[in-house]
Amino acid sequence: MTRKFEHVAVLLGGLSSEREVSLSSGKDCADALEGEGYKVTRIDMDRDIATRLKEVAPDVVFNSLHGPMGEDGTVQGVLEILQIPYTHSGVMASSLAMNKELSKAAFRAAGIPVAEHKIVPREVAAKEHVMEPPYVVKPIAEGSSVGVFIVREDHAHPPQELSSSDWALGEHVMVECFVPGRELTCAVMGDEALGVTEIIPAEGLAFYNYEAKYAPGGSKHVLPAQISPNVYQLVRKLALKAHKALGCRGVSRADFIFNEKSAGDDQLFCLEVNTQPGMTATSLVPELAAHAGLSFGELVRWMVEDASCNR
Repeated sequence: MTRKFEHVAVLLGGLSSEREVSLSSGKDCADALEGEGYKVTRIDMDRDIATRLKEVAPDVVFNSLHGPMGEDGTVQGVLEILQIPYTHSGVMASSLAMNKELSKAAFRAAGIPVAEHKIVPREVAAKEHVMEPPYVVKPIAEGSSVGVFIVREDHAHPPQELSSSDWALGEHVMVECFVPGRELTCAVMGDEALGVTEIIPAEGLAFYNYEAKYAPGGSKHVLPAQISPNVYQLVRKLALKAHKALGCRGVSRADFIFNEKSAGDDQLFCLEVNTQPGMTATSLVPELAAHAGLSFGELVRWMVEDASCNR
């Protein structure tokens, strides 16, 4: 691949609840980019990010941020103003993907199946069951399963954490029908869907939560997923369709639930699209890229050379 850029600023850390994840992703990506011969400057994002970028004057930004301000279109807008090319999705796609209510609307319009849901004030969701259990409660605009609760049939009341005075994940929450099944994920790179991985949380974990995603031994990744060829290809098709429905660019990752016990069209549901998926050397996207024949260094180099403004 012809090199367009020489000096890469890697944005990592940041101000969200996913700071530690971003520090890990950013470190591994920065190390890999140095291994590919780029000059790399690591920037722990703070509110002075525009000033720091002007001082550093990189050719391109590799965005390793996760969560609000790094993944929701905010920093992408700063980069557009500064006219610094950057990786991953642009302002609009990032904002849409981060907002679960808006992204679901886009998925429905594109014919991508999603679970039924309600948006309610968190105080209401804390007082009574606003949907017949089992259901899932999740913040509207957080990632990495932060603040997600599964309310089972035997739960007498909703999660009381929702009424806590130190709740900082938004005044409204999404209450979503619980769909049992296997957790599948598929990465998209440019205009191509990669393989499909099944994620199996470690024994004792209720679902693919923060611990399952990031704690050592928290989950097992089965690649390729042991599902029928028809379902495997449908997941790939829907992942690419979801990527395009939101207007994503570069690399994204779509997550699905596969309810193989259900009949007909009620088997596969799209949960979300991650526009800034985890990027440690052992994360899902690098694993999927390796399965397609790309080393971690080749993957991050492709992402840098794909960077642009007006994404």
